[in-house]
Amino acid sequence: MKQPFPFSAIVGQDAMKTAMILTAVDPGIGGVLVFGDRGTGKSTAVRALAALLPDIQKLDGSPTNGETVEEQPGWAENVSDTLVTVPTPVIDLPLGATEDRVVGALDIERALTRGEKAFEPGLLARANRGYLYIDEVNLLEDHIVDLLLDVAQSGENVIEREGLSIRHDARFVLVGSGNPEEGELRPQLLDRFGLSVEVSSPEDIEERIEVIRRRAAFESNPKSFLKKWRKEDAKIRDRIIAAREGLRAIRSPDSTLRDCARLCVTLGSDGLRGELTLLRTAKALAAYEGGKSVTRTHLRSVAPMALSHRLRRDPLDEAGSTARVQRVVEDVLA
Repeated sequence: MKQPFPFSAIVGQDAMKTAMILTAVDPGIGGVLVFGDRGTGKSTAVRALAALLPDIQKLDGSPTNGETVEEQPGWAENVSDTLVTVPTPVIDLPLGATEDRVVGALDIERALTRGEKAFEPGLLARANRGYLYIDEVNLLEDHIVDLLLDVAQSGENVIEREGLSIRHDARFVLVGSGNPEEGELRPQLLDRFGLSVEVSSPEDIEERIEVIRRRAAFESNPKSFLKKWRKEDAKIRDRIIAAREGLRAIRSPDSTLRDCARLCVTLGSDGLRGELTLLRTAKALAAYEGGKSVTRTHLRSVAPMALSHRLRRDPLDEAGSTARVQRVVEDVLA
């Protein structure tokens, strides 16, 4: 299997890399949406993230990556009581995937050969405790979008058809990428992403040269290139593990909660999901940076990615949602 490009070797795109790291620190943030032109490193970053993430433990043979006997669904077979260490799953959901492939279905071969009703798990089972990646997410079929919304809301996949009554855990971080020129994302699905970042081709000549240089080095001698960047990737992985352990100890003063509320009210974001995601993301950043409490610096850093996709459209403002958030952040947190 070909090794992905190292995460730490990706040039620029700091907002995208930070967003992905923060969802690794706290998966409860709710996933990342990356919108931008083709060839800006969106899928490269996701593949690189897979190699970067800390391993997980699961019972050998568990179809849903469950770590304990209690986490195993009733239909699971051949699950041992031996714990094994495996990479954090990062599962691709292709655009043309059928509903059966996504949620799972009756095992037809077993039904025909043995006359038994058995469940064949789908992509959602494999993605449990990991990441589900959708490239060109804005082109996803509506019925698959509805399905993902239900599962993302409940954290459980439920199938009631073909004489089957099946349920299993399906808690995953949703990562989507797409090109805005090819269509917009449905508001219901857009709201399920905790963070949103926009990426663009670098305009700095030296930065573009460095991208070309590193990519050429990787393609000409992958083994040597991976070895060169292994330590940097390991540093990020160690910081993620340390941040996970320290996350609960991060303090959120009342002044921080007030800042979160003022930002969202001023921006006119719908509901309270904006405040909750903003606070959670800021805490993850504080933990990743080794801090003890959330500060305004953390809020300034994460507000654009936590709030820009939650704004109502303003036809009189041509600056774009990210610029609007940054402008309000400077006014409110001056």
